[in-house]
Amino acid sequence: MSKPSVFVTRIIPDRGLAMLRERCDVRVWEDELPTPADVLRREVAGVDGLVCLLSDRIDAALIEAAPNLKVISQYAVGFDNIDVKAATARRIPVGNTPGVLTETTADLAFALLMAAARRLPEGERYVHAGKWKTWGPMLLMGQDIHGATLGILGLGRIGQAMARRARGFNMRVIYAHSRDVPEAASLGAERVSLDELLARSDFISLHTPLTPATHHLIDAAAFGKMKPTAILINTARGGVVDPDALYQALAGGRIAGAALDVTEPEPLPADHPLLTLDNCLVVPHVGSSSTATRGQMAVMTAENLLAGLRGERLPHCVNPEVYA
Repeated sequence: MSKPSVFVTRIIPDRGLAMLRERCDVRVWEDELPTPADVLRREVAGVDGLVCLLSDRIDAALIEAAPNLKVISQYAVGFDNIDVKAATARRIPVGNTPGVLTETTADLAFALLMAAARRLPEGERYVHAGKWKTWGPMLLMGQDIHGATLGILGLGRIGQAMARRARGFNMRVIYAHSRDVPEAASLGAERVSLDELLARSDFISLHTPLTPATHHLIDAAAFGKMKPTAILINTARGGVVDPDALYQALAGGRIAGAALDVTEPEPLPADHPLLTLDNCLVVPHVGSSSTATRGQMAVMTAENLLAGLRGERLPHCVNPEVYA
């Protein structure tokens, strides 16, 4: 009996890839860059299963070009790159990897907060440039983290993990969310309006999904409501922040700094204006990038895919209505 055919749009950790190769006929796009659209369309034409990443556009046309497709398994928590409605119309379950990267991403978000607050990237460049001649009382003064106010936009899993870390630094935590979050009380987090969060926060950490309502939610008007000493941290989605408005706010001293794991566009071109600013720290979307977390994501991705190929319910399904 022939094995089901699977296309994987990028190399993923061996823990998951080995599971797939044991049970499936697997083809993997091995280039560092995403699978080109024409190659992806050709590869999915006859496959039973697809493993994809956030950088892959899985739209209705691509789904229709794959008549044998039984399951889509996303190697990520987010899935805004997939036309889930089109998949559901074809009765194709879509899987993701929720929960596993919560703590790892919160670690990175808090690391970005600390690095921006204490101007660590600037300090490293200062040393490597040979400018460090002596200790100086005015040299690279940053901001205190302990006792400061952290505003969290979106108190979901990662936002809550961020709040737990903030408590260790005796920070005041406020949050803006579409509803009251029951866990907020145990975190010592106070719910406020978005405007109040912008006005009161010393640090603002974004943990909201990208939707039409949140696209460019942090725009010129939002920056105008922030403290001039405020620092913005984004480990959510790049499109939540208007990059042109962010540049103007940073270059004009409207806010003190920003630390970004995600950008719009992504990746950020090397000649982008934001990369000319000392007070803007940008890293290449590494929020979940620890060996343990990325390996577990691969396992979850494989488990979703294999369940779908067997006709079983996916352990982590974003469109459970396909089973109705």
